[in-house]
Amino acid sequence: MPYVFREALRAFHRAPLLAGLSAGMIALSLFLVGLFGLAAYNIKRVLERIEARVEVVAYIRDGAWPESINEARRQIAEFPEVREVAYISKEAALLKARRELPEFESLFGDLDSNPLPASLEVMLKPNQRGTEAVASVADRIRQYDFVDDVRYGGEWLDKVYLLRRVAATATLILGAAFAIVASLIIGAAIRMAIYARRDEIAIMRLVGATENFVRQPFLVEGVMTGVIGGVLALSVTWLAFIIVSRSVFKLEWLPVSWTGAGVAAGAFVGVVASAIAVRRHLREV
Repeated sequence: MPYVFREALRAFHRAPLLAGLSAGMIALSLFLVGLFGLAAYNIKRVLERIEARVEVVAYIRDGAWPESINEARRQIAEFPEVREVAYISKEAALLKARRELPEFESLFGDLDSNPLPASLEVMLKPNQRGTEAVASVADRIRQYDFVDDVRYGGEWLDKVYLLRRVAATATLILGAAFAIVASLIIGAAIRMAIYARRDEIAIMRLVGATENFVRQPFLVEGVMTGVIGGVLALSVTWLAFIIVSRSVFKLEWLPVSWTGAGVAAGAFVGVVASAIAVRRHLREV
């Protein structure tokens, strides 16, 4: 086994409690990030499914000229955000309401006339379903004089996007806060390891060991601590995912790239904290 890895493992044996505390703090910080990341990812997936169904519906006034409607339909289809435009007649709207809303028949079944308006249903391209793009299309359609009203669910769409931004922001803030705490604990562990080996480090310097050679075992120790913390966090996050999915509501697990990034983040926090501590405290021995 190479010298640097052997010395890093010896450090774990010398101070297992402190090493465990360092890994535990990294695990806790990444676990919280994982929980919020899990929430943010599932909100993202819900948004994608909602966005796939987002459409702008323009309700047409009774008595509108068919030629005007057809011309508007052609113009709207040429909007860069629009994928398809469908005309729904009053009769088709009534049949759809009776098919999809059973209570509609009991409320309006006795009417002699059709109370539903004709409409244009505007489907958008996959990359044009954000709130700004949808609102822009709705505003342009609203300019046609035969359009009575335009609906696209702007309020609930804004709230869902806001929820996703809040989840992402909370993930970053909490993750950063706990990462700082974990870095302080790792720094303390490295400092104790340096002072425990100060005589050995002094002898190594006397026989010509470079600063990089002395520093490497401590950096490897930080990486190992971070990886252990990342794996622990991933395991606990998976357990929380299973519990919530089975007892509350169904969730989707994080992509492999996200889980790999979590473990890599643990290693990054560990090596950065170790590098800072080594650079500061090696000067004192």
